[in-house]
Amino acid sequence: MLTRAIQGVVDRYGLAGRQIDKVVAGAVTTHSKDWNLAREAVLSTSLSPLTPGITMQQACGTSLQAALMAGAEIATGQIECAIVGGTDTTSDPPIVFQRRFAQRLVKLGRAKSFKDKLAVFKGFSPAELAPQPPSNGEPRTGLSMGQHCERMAKEWQISRRDQDELTLASHRNAAQAWNEGFFDDLVVEHAGVLRDNNIRPDSDMESLGKLKPAFDRSGNGTLTAGNSTTLTDGAAAVLLTSEDYAKKHDLPVTCYLTQGRTAAVDFVGDEGLLMAPTVAVAEMLQKAGLTLQDFDFYEIHEAFAAQVLCTLKAWESEDYCRDRLGLDAPLGAIDRSKMNVKGSSVAVGHPFAATGARIVSTLAKLLEQKGSGRGLISVCTAGGMGVSAILERD
Repeated sequence: MLTRAIQGVVDRYGLAGRQIDKVVAGAVTTHSKDWNLAREAVLSTSLSPLTPGITMQQACGTSLQAALMAGAEIATGQIECAIVGGTDTTSDPPIVFQRRFAQRLVKLGRAKSFKDKLAVFKGFSPAELAPQPPSNGEPRTGLSMGQHCERMAKEWQISRRDQDELTLASHRNAAQAWNEGFFDDLVVEHAGVLRDNNIRPDSDMESLGKLKPAFDRSGNGTLTAGNSTTLTDGAAAVLLTSEDYAKKHDLPVTCYLTQGRTAAVDFVGDEGLLMAPTVAVAEMLQKAGLTLQDFDFYEIHEAFAAQVLCTLKAWESEDYCRDRLGLDAPLGAIDRSKMNVKGSSVAVGHPFAATGARIVSTLAKLLEQKGSGRGLISVCTAGGMGVSAILERD
């Protein structure tokens, strides 16, 4: 999938056979054979094989962080161009043996005599053969991302109805965007699939309200399969260049990546796991000399509808902005009609590492269509981190 996404960029901008400075990409859930993912993807495209491929990972922020890293190198003159991206799959996850059996296999490979090999299996239990699929639980807490977000929803008093309303808006916006052809030149076919198949244009509040809580079944839970993002297969890639490189090669400039910030929270110490974007955005705005209201579009990754609503509520909170963000006044409310106007992750899905690049390409096209303006990106990640960015077009 990553190869197909990169090839889509190559085909669109006529880069076949060309050596570019680098490709930076990654995935969150990978097989051990994919240790050199980005380079292998490059070698499977029509880019020059002299193009380096660097594999990196920052959970759900992977491809946005890749854009910030490559953008910084371009801004400082170290490189002129890069393709950044990410990919993930839940239909082909790396399923491994439990540790005890895996250790037996390691010892078996070292055993020399038949007797030594038999001894490796002393005390063996068939239960050791039970497959161990990947988990999205946090190693430090043992809780899943959904369980952490349930805690956040309770802390910020986010209602089930508000979550379902945001979910419904995301599905309707995404469906309308597809029907209007917005995504036609952003998406390439792969394995016979051309259109996201988990968008529910016929969804309504009644059907969403019938879904049972998925992470807290005590009767107090509000996060469901409906208002949580769908884990899907997917890949996305974006071309970044210097202005001079774009002019030299007659490439269209859709927008400029002007700011970025990464932050972390102490979720082990009971801060909300997915609240780091509140910090990243606040620090980025201070550096840029902007207010939260100085934007034409807001692309806020919908890991869960509750996460988005917690973030918005935190920015409006005088106490939170003073005590946690160190501000004299709250960042304030945004115009929600400008948020995720083409749908986002609860509708189109969330292939972890690909989401940042998907959001960048969506926002870039929105700015190109508008002709000028400014857009804000906010992405929460596992491990209590957040990544933010600003895209602008003159």
